[in-house]
Amino acid sequence: MKNLTLLLAPIVLLTACGGQGQMTQAPALTSLAESSTSAECSRLSLESAIDSTLQSIVTDVNDFSFYVEDINGDSYEFNRGNSTLQTPYESASTSKWVTAAVIMQLVDSGLLSLTDTPNTFLSQDEWPMPARDPLSGLTLAQLLSFTSGLNRTPICTNAPNSDFFACINNIARNNRLFNSTPGAEFYYGSSHLQVAGAMAIKALGGEDADYGWSDVFANFKSLTGLFPTSAYNLPSVENPRLAGGMTWTGEEYINFIRAFRDLDFYTSPAIVDQMTSDQLNGAVVANSPALDGIGEDWHYGFGMWVECHQSSFSDACLPTEQVSSPGAYGAYPFLNIAEGYFGLVARQGELGTFSEGYAIYDAIRDDVEAWAACPN
Repeated sequence: MKNLTLLLAPIVLLTACGGQGQMTQAPALTSLAESSTSAECSRLSLESAIDSTLQSIVTDVNDFSFYVEDINGDSYEFNRGNSTLQTPYESASTSKWVTAAVIMQLVDSGLLSLTDTPNTFLSQDEWPMPARDPLSGLTLAQLLSFTSGLNRTPICTNAPNSDFFACINNIARNNRLFNSTPGAEFYYGSSHLQVAGAMAIKALGGEDADYGWSDVFANFKSLTGLFPTSAYNLPSVENPRLAGGMTWTGEEYINFIRAFRDLDFYTSPAIVDQMTSDQLNGAVVANSPALDGIGEDWHYGFGMWVECHQSSFSDACLPTEQVSSPGAYGAYPFLNIAEGYFGLVARQGELGTFSEGYAIYDAIRDDVEAWAACPN
């Protein structure tokens, strides 16, 4: 992985050098390799080609937006139908990246440690995990990497009237005494981040019974200026689903990715390096929507996928080139670690249309890579 200190860039205002579905005829394009290396490559030509692909692509919902920004702050934007970067969308799993980033800010500040266990902060009533159970030793790092062993999610995580910490209690009761070993399996699910969030609430709010995740998120907003109108409000503000319960606008999520890349809320590049590196540490992949949904054998960092476009994940996939946090409604935020560019497909299809949203990006991926590499 390239040292992210080399990728630092100032925060810039959201701009668009691409069009709103411009339908000008695209000139003939060279191959990706030629575009990436030739001084004659043209961003205007590439943008026209991307416009044409996005305008004509057949997908399950008509409305979506796409944005990409390079390391210098130059950007391209496309909007189709009624979608814009100011349109509010439900997050689904795109919130996983945000939740992990918020929690890692508390790690960076010393309020949490990646070796902390839930019973470091939670009472026996809140976390009734017997000391004899292997899950009593699970760590915050394993929660963030989805290798904690908490592979069963109770229905209370989707119940708006449930009490947040009563639901944490249910997570413990639903998962204990199955002899699950922390670190043994990667299992993509909601319970990991819910418990990690409970630890963050207690680390920041102490014994204040009224302190909740909305207060943790408000603290993050105050420190960073990010997500001014976004909220964790699903299934409710009182019982938010941290792995998939945000509502955001594309513009606010874009500003978040830029700030994450530029270390605007971390003191060291080591934090981002750790979050974006493969954190499975030999864990068996037991549940992966990337593998099951789009046939990609990706691994996982902290709250985000570590992408790999080989037939299977291996050393050839390292160091990390690109990370992402796609959601079940088809939104796809990504950050290319290798070159410093990032972007977002913003949309909201039906639940379970993750593959439809990713297909939008996959259809233009080569041209986006060439655009980011093109100097003009």
